[in-house]
Amino acid sequence: MSDPLHIVCPHCHTNNRVAATALGAAPNCGKCHQPLFTGHPVELDEAAFDKHIARSQVPVLVDFWAPWCGPCRMMAPAFEQAARALEPDMRLVKVNTEVAQNLAARLQIRSIPTLALFVGGNEVARQPGAMGASDIVRWAKARRG
Repeated sequence: MSDPLHIVCPHCHTNNRVAATALGAAPNCGKCHQPLFTGHPVELDEAAFDKHIARSQVPVLVDFWAPWCGPCRMMAPAFEQAARALEPDMRLVKVNTEVAQNLAARLQIRSIPTLALFVGGNEVARQPGAMGASDIVRWAKARRG
């Protein structure tokens, strides 16, 4: 059996240990019993973002956006589609920069939408601007390491 990966639940934000070989078998959270991967991006506030980035052992792809941003709204369906293609090998999350202003400032998010890929708790790539689903998937896979 492979070493377990730490996966943060998108519902209750509890850290779970899951065998890498079991990721494709739709694992559930040990605490809340909800699916660990839903095929949909997870909306995170600053505290939940920090927990997911620090504790998750799968790459985390973040869409920094705002509700008033036209290109952000245009990219939302593509990001949703990319979540279905990339999970469970990657967690996709959305951070509303209007709500999480301190986080956006701390990470120096200067334009939206901006995609940022985190691996092992560290940002490894960043891409400003709206993209289509296939471009998001290709970009993320090429940079996850």
